[in-house]
Amino acid sequence: MAGLDIVLASVDMILPASLDNVMLMDHSPSYHNRRVFLFLQGPHGPFFSTLGRMLRASGAEVWRVGFNAGDQAFWFDSDRYVPFRGTPEEWPETLVDLIVGKGVTDLVLYGDTRPIHARAVEIAKSRGVTIHVFEEGYLRPWWVTYERNGSNGNSRLMDLSVEQMHSALQLSDTQTPPPSHWGDMRQHIFYGALYHGFVLFLNRKYRNFKPHRDLPVSKEFRLYFKRLSLMPFHRIMRGLATNRVRRTGNPFHLALLQLGHDSSVQNHSDYASMSEFLEHTISGFAKGAPAHHHLVIKEHPLENHREPLRKRTRELARAHGIADRVHYVPGGKLAKLLDEANSAVTINSTAGQQVLWRGIPLRSFGRSVYDKPEFVSRQKIEDFFADPDAPDKRAYRQYRQFLLDTSQVPGGFYSRRGRRQLLRNAVDMMLRSKDPYQSILRDKEAAAPQLRIVK
Repeated sequence: MAGLDIVLASVDMILPASLDNVMLMDHSPSYHNRRVFLFLQGPHGPFFSTLGRMLRASGAEVWRVGFNAGDQAFWFDSDRYVPFRGTPEEWPETLVDLIVGKGVTDLVLYGDTRPIHARAVEIAKSRGVTIHVFEEGYLRPWWVTYERNGSNGNSRLMDLSVEQMHSALQLSDTQTPPPSHWGDMRQHIFYGALYHGFVLFLNRKYRNFKPHRDLPVSKEFRLYFKRLSLMPFHRIMRGLATNRVRRTGNPFHLALLQLGHDSSVQNHSDYASMSEFLEHTISGFAKGAPAHHHLVIKEHPLENHREPLRKRTRELARAHGIADRVHYVPGGKLAKLLDEANSAVTINSTAGQQVLWRGIPLRSFGRSVYDKPEFVSRQKIEDFFADPDAPDKRAYRQYRQFLLDTSQVPGGFYSRRGRRQLLRNAVDMMLRSKDPYQSILRDKEAAAPQLRIVK
């Protein structure tokens, strides 16, 4: 990747100085304690490479499989990089060969639903390989999620009740409010644009690569670049739209949009697009909400307008005769709107956690780790807009504290400061024999640790 080091240095993407100077000593672990980590696709940017470097400093062996030029560009140890240039049909056999040939004990990935990852998880489970899953924080923006075996709709949290969580804790009186800003949104968008730029222009050696999303890489790159360049304009437009809503004085409800292509929507809900969710929401609001109430459609901060959501909102509002009561707000900061909202609806956005932390009624329509009957309404959408059920605030505080004590790791993937904070905890969590939930649940409630199958 000619010129990559210059590009990264120019945008402050050099690895944290404290890690740059780490001497990777040979700790010579014994055979029985030997850990071999195999990394698959990670978040855009250098986080996985930095994480791998620290794992090597702990004495582990680390390898990375790359599926395109973007993966290769952000992995800084070419001697430990394995390019996969085969077809999707060849991937399972290749992975088995890697696990057996290199004695892989641990698999590391970002998200567990893209096809290559979903298949890898199946294979790893069948062979007793420990699976480490990183995801965006359930309590965004200043946390990252770390779990074993699955995340979101595949998370262990889906099977845990609030009562089980409460019994595992001595409930803390300390309340940690969600930050009202996205800690590294600019870096997140930049890395997305850069990653897709590498794939678009330097992917000649990976001709069989197929993105897990339905858009061509060229369009992905243009959308990320457009979003990055228009961020100042969007900030102004968001501020104006937010102030218009607040100045009306009318009670309002929030509809929290997500990215239609996101795995949490595609794999953990019955919606195929945000347009479907908009139709459901606006129709329900028109039927049930009091006539003086307004509806605010809040765009996702990373929305890149694959769907014409603003136009679709106007069309649906006019069709239901409520055009003067529906507002569309560009993506970005949410706190000012949430602080004054009557309720919120979403598919399964992590922003639902901010709604619940404020004690605001929430109705979700997808599978999510916070979809617990104690604090998420089960009403029909028109009934919810008419008179929403309030959440059990105490139950949600218990749930939130459980997350903070287990799977939520302070830090972020994209900014240098965020990575530095994340790494202080992530490596030790990965090296422990117990997963974050086993470490705190009672023995009878914790799943048995995975056994390594030796052949």
